[in-house]
Amino acid sequence: MKKWIVRLGLVPLLLLPLLASAESPRQLVFSHVVGPDTPKGKMATMFQSIVEQKLGGRYQVVVHPNSTLMNDVEVIDAVAAGEVHFAAPSLSKFAGYTSRLKLFSLPFLFPDMAAVDRFQQSEAGRGLLTSMQDSNILGLGYLHNGLKQLTADRPFHEPQDLAGLRFRIMDSPVLRAQFEQIGAEPVPLAFADVYDALASGMIQGQENTWSNIYSKNFQHHQPYLMESNHGVLDYLLITNNAFWQGLPDEDRRMLSYAMDIALRYGNSVATAKSRNDHQDLKRMREVTVYRPSEAELDTWRRAMQPVWAEFEEAIGRHLIDAALAASKPSAGER
Repeated sequence: MKKWIVRLGLVPLLLLPLLASAESPRQLVFSHVVGPDTPKGKMATMFQSIVEQKLGGRYQVVVHPNSTLMNDVEVIDAVAAGEVHFAAPSLSKFAGYTSRLKLFSLPFLFPDMAAVDRFQQSEAGRGLLTSMQDSNILGLGYLHNGLKQLTADRPFHEPQDLAGLRFRIMDSPVLRAQFEQIGAEPVPLAFADVYDALASGMIQGQENTWSNIYSKNFQHHQPYLMESNHGVLDYLLITNNAFWQGLPDEDRRMLSYAMDIALRYGNSVATAKSRNDHQDLKRMREVTVYRPSEAELDTWRRAMQPVWAEFEEAIGRHLIDAALAASKPSAGER
């Protein structure tokens, strides 16, 4: 049912204004897969509010949360085809359109979110926003969720402790290779199905951000957590390139302004939620949050380092080097 817009060849939503009356505001569809109370959901609501405040007579933003319209994979195709105006899929979901965004899935590439920010705002990071224009997909900005942590149903400190365990991953070749490198079995699984899979024992571990772990109560079945910070889970705010370029200049300027404000708000919410949820998890008596030493983290880095070489050519060495450069703060930031 979720694919009916794309698959049945109905009039694309981007063309609906041609059929609407001159007095009706143009509907802009924003589809995402999480709840309204999440950083992404709040970002979408903020964008909706600003647009309707500034351009309410001409545009109406219609937000479809919780995958009620379609999932992340479907929505990328829908944006490219012109059925949906805005979406914010995770960066790992774009493998069908570009290999460059696989950069963000490389393990232990970014030491902290400040480094992620520096790269995303750099020339190389901004350049990735236009890397899919040939497919009619334009990136408008990045939205944070945070750094990922490793969790399991048993204690672990070293990579070999996870060997043989089934680990849930987002469907990504880089993430698959990451867990294969440490002898674990990667299991691609939709986020909505993770809790039940943990409860049933179908999988014994997973990787996720503090806020995702806490909000979905994964700690009920994954009481052992490591502060690994081994990967980043962020989203790319996308639109249809032909739609965006076809807007009147002033409308595009105002929509861009609304999106910039909404993204800043969403990122501030994500930062605060990650910090608060991390602290709440550490306070739980039934949960063990292990903080590895720098030497222990080096063992994990060495174990997963071959993944970089495997995907270097597809991603581009220049992008990896730019990300590494962003991981070193400038003198003014030290």
